[in-house]
Amino acid sequence: MKLLRVGPAGAERPALLDRDGVVRDLSGLVPDIDGALLADAGALARVAAADPAALPVLDSSLRVGPPLTGIGKIVCIGLNYHDHAAETGAQPPAEPVVFMKAPDTVVGPDDTVLVPRGSTKTDWEVELAVVIGRELRYAASHEEALAAVAGYAVAHDVSEREFQIERGGQWDKGKNCETFNPLGPWLVTADEIPDPQALPLRLWVNGTLRQDGSTRDQIFPVAEVVRYLSHFMTLYPGDVINTGTPAGVALGRPEPRPYLRPGDTVELAIEGLGRQRQVLASA
Repeated sequence: MKLLRVGPAGAERPALLDRDGVVRDLSGLVPDIDGALLADAGALARVAAADPAALPVLDSSLRVGPPLTGIGKIVCIGLNYHDHAAETGAQPPAEPVVFMKAPDTVVGPDDTVLVPRGSTKTDWEVELAVVIGRELRYAASHEEALAAVAGYAVAHDVSEREFQIERGGQWDKGKNCETFNPLGPWLVTADEIPDPQALPLRLWVNGTLRQDGSTRDQIFPVAEVVRYLSHFMTLYPGDVINTGTPAGVALGRPEPRPYLRPGDTVELAIEGLGRQRQVLASA
């Protein structure tokens, strides 16, 4: 299934994208798309069994919001692609590099992204997001880890590199500015993605292709990332994991690096998971 949420910010309604690309209203079946729904096998089965043609059609011009609400935490993996580690001059890490993003950084896939005040190094990062569907702690195998995955989505891990690298402390300063995690358009259930390590992902800035990679290049694949994290924190339904970005970010380019400015347009896509488009503005 391709699940999404449409409507004004803060008042989205749950929806389903049918096989013909028509947006169908799910509010008669479920109150929203959140961790509680993802953990409820019976509710998901009712949605899956519903005849899409019997569901009300929603206006295709409605804003698309984040496909998930009530996110508990966003756990991010840094330097998780061989080519991205190489372009930044870093050695491939021996263990996953872990940092956090606040859930309030999440916006819809086409919402405005704000360049922070004083920023000169706002950067782009297309990422595969993993959405957890059942409580997981101390996973013993990759199979157990993947069984806890409810689905996948496109994430844009927007980053401010000066704040992240040059201002002291951990990476969080450069990762948690408002609007720094567009998510969606869809939450695609795991049954539609048989191999999360076979997904092309791309990003364009002002029409120029900047990132063109594949999840096959991940240093730590999705199953290992989920297993690994479950040994350091409990993963709950509705938690999100951003699994890293391939080469092509502004940070990895020679000077003068083409960091983002107000007025720039960023588009990103992952095969099977949809496409995002953001126009940047000043905070």
